[in-house]
Amino acid sequence: MAQPHRSPSPMPPRLRIGELAAATGTTPRALRHYEQAGLLTCERAANGYRLYDAGTVVRVRNIRHLLEAGLTLDDIQVFLPCLDGDVTAGPASERALEVARERLAVIDERIAAQTAVRDRLAAALHRATGTRMRPVA
Repeated sequence: MAQPHRSPSPMPPRLRIGELAAATGTTPRALRHYEQAGLLTCERAANGYRLYDAGTVVRVRNIRHLLEAGLTLDDIQVFLPCLDGDVTAGPASERALEVARERLAVIDERIAAQTAVRDRLAAALHRATGTRMRPVA
């Protein structure tokens, strides 16, 4: 006789910090940092453990997605209204676009500064050794 189909066990209604970290591929330390930045909230159990709603998994994944895109935790504040849904699905607000443009400008400035440092170092090595430095891939 065939076994009845069992769906995966649902997420518990409340997750401890280690469970949330494991479910989102992050660390408890990062989650505490997101909480300190005002991006996450939790309840406290009688023993002091942090307890997060199961829906916080989506929020943390969105935070990580935005961080990987180059935004900072301060930048992500503007996305608070949509962190619990699909942040990539809807149209971006004007403020979100402004924040992204500002962050891109900062990144471009850093790249330009690092390129200038690299060029100065390559020139110094060329003067010292008489050989051209090949770019490292």
